[in-house]
Amino acid sequence: MIEFGIYTFGDLARPSADSALVKARIDEILAAARIADEAGIDVFGVGEHHRADFAVSSPAVMLSAIAALTRRIRLTSAVSILSSDDPVRLYQQFATLDLISGGRAELLVGRGAYIESFPLFGYELDDYESLFDEKLALLCKIDAAHGDHDQTINWSGRHRPALQRARIMPPPLRERLPIWIAAGGTPSSAQRAGRAGLPLNLANISGSPERFVPFVDLYRETGLAAGHTAAQLQVSIAGHFHVQRDGKKARDEFFPYYRRYMSSNLPRGYAEMSRADYETLASPRGALFVGSVQEIVDKILMEYELFGHQRYMAQMDIGGLPFGRVRESIELFAAEVIPAVRRAIG
Repeated sequence: MIEFGIYTFGDLARPSADSALVKARIDEILAAARIADEAGIDVFGVGEHHRADFAVSSPAVMLSAIAALTRRIRLTSAVSILSSDDPVRLYQQFATLDLISGGRAELLVGRGAYIESFPLFGYELDDYESLFDEKLALLCKIDAAHGDHDQTINWSGRHRPALQRARIMPPPLRERLPIWIAAGGTPSSAQRAGRAGLPLNLANISGSPERFVPFVDLYRETGLAAGHTAAQLQVSIAGHFHVQRDGKKARDEFFPYYRRYMSSNLPRGYAEMSRADYETLASPRGALFVGSVQEIVDKILMEYELFGHQRYMAQMDIGGLPFGRVRESIELFAAEVIPAVRRAIG
């Protein structure tokens, strides 16, 4: 059965150091999580950024607050920037979240789409690849140790002090934490996740879904060749999302907010998104999930035929979209989109 979730980066309508504005945005995230939990959505994710146009730099803190407001929804980072974090500290934070939430914590780790965290925490961009590979190996070793009787680890590497018979505390409530790898579509990312036997989260926000079929196939082929089972090699597809009862109204309503969001995240010198480009993205074979309930259902099913994925994650609160519209989108997603997709899949 396919799972469904929503995630947020907590982006602000404009860069701001105004604590009242940031607090209002955080309050919206807490409210969205509570709505999603009450509506029966499976997963809620919070991203990590270190810029003035995002409200959240610590997913573990946000998710702990969400844990206190919710009862059943699983809680994940989306993503944690492992390359510029300490795997020991990150694991401790999410093991604590697992205890607070009654076993609902997950970790989604990645290299990060932005580079601000590298100089902020004293890392060199020249080490971009080796930082992630080394830290992922350590994170997985910590997680595996909690399934062993001894529960201690020995480890050494380039980017942090060595560990000798270290016991990483506290343990999660479950024997092990679910750890997913975030990827943007490069073959090396598919192979890395496959070799590790970790579930893969693919974010597609710009290209035709068909072009990622070889990427997902490579991930599964690499994982099976490394000795992992098909059940371990789960796939999640993530993307931008807005649903209303009227498809044209949904596209008209979402466009200015989406253009603002995309423009603020484009490298300097890139042209602002045109309405024609937006409509292409929102077309039946495009990457953007915006439209009526049936249009969204059809697009999820189209991607399910391509990927056979186990999870779909929707990013809804983009570019300053009013929270009332976000609430409506979450409620329609839960009440009509998800049941229709599950009926069609059987």
